[in-house]
Amino acid sequence: MSTEVTKVAQDYYNSDDADHFYFQVWGGEDIHVGLYRSDDEPIRDASRRTVADMANRLSLTPQTRLLDIGAGYGGAARFLAQEYGLRHVVCLNLSETQNERNRQMSREAGLGDRIRVVDGAFENIPEPDQDFDVVWCQDSILHSGDKARVFREVFRVLKPGGTFIFTDPMQADDADPAQLGPVLARIHLEEMGSFRKYREIAKEVGFRVVDIEDHSHQLPRHYGRVKQELEAHRKRLEETCSPGYLDRMTQGLQHWVDAGRAGHLAWGILQFERPA
Repeated sequence: MSTEVTKVAQDYYNSDDADHFYFQVWGGEDIHVGLYRSDDEPIRDASRRTVADMANRLSLTPQTRLLDIGAGYGGAARFLAQEYGLRHVVCLNLSETQNERNRQMSREAGLGDRIRVVDGAFENIPEPDQDFDVVWCQDSILHSGDKARVFREVFRVLKPGGTFIFTDPMQADDADPAQLGPVLARIHLEEMGSFRKYREIAKEVGFRVVDIEDHSHQLPRHYGRVKQELEAHRKRLEETCSPGYLDRMTQGLQHWVDAGRAGHLAWGILQFERPA
């Protein structure tokens, strides 16, 4: 966790403002982009659909060893453990605040012995080589200042034939970083990943491309829904979140919506495999 970018993300997600906001607006399970069927669909339902869609692409059994990097509150891990009977799930996440909520909710769901929550960053995964069948990630790699290192670490901990499946808010392949100034300023980076960049990194590391599915239209739809929820429940949110934070969040969400609608941003489901 030594990089400045990682420390910024860690401090942000550990803050009371961010913890209360994400926990309340997303329903305390998932913190990621949803697959929406309508513009007014509940965020929680659309977010859970993303998890289910990703899971349907895999051959999961109770014996599958799965690592979720950037696991947030652990909603995906609990879904996978409950729906597919997974007995060995590890959640790696840099926010100790989120991790404590994850541990508590997993215990309350009766899954404390099947879900292990680890404090750490995905640039240095504290797990053995070739230990997992699946590495799962949702909308977290954008926070890394060394995305190639994340891929190398994922490759290292995957068994031969193992799957790396993830989603991430990205810049469009042809986007000019100058057009993304407000978005990049919010995540404290000079650039984001892209479909092209992740494909290139995957090839350099040794992954085989299984599938890349573009759902970029969902990105502005999602951030628009979050902004709607913030504005509709602002008074309630002010009971636990500072007005300044909510003001900055409202402005930041609009930047993401505008950039997404202008075609400068991308989002989708990417699936790679470590060759057997």
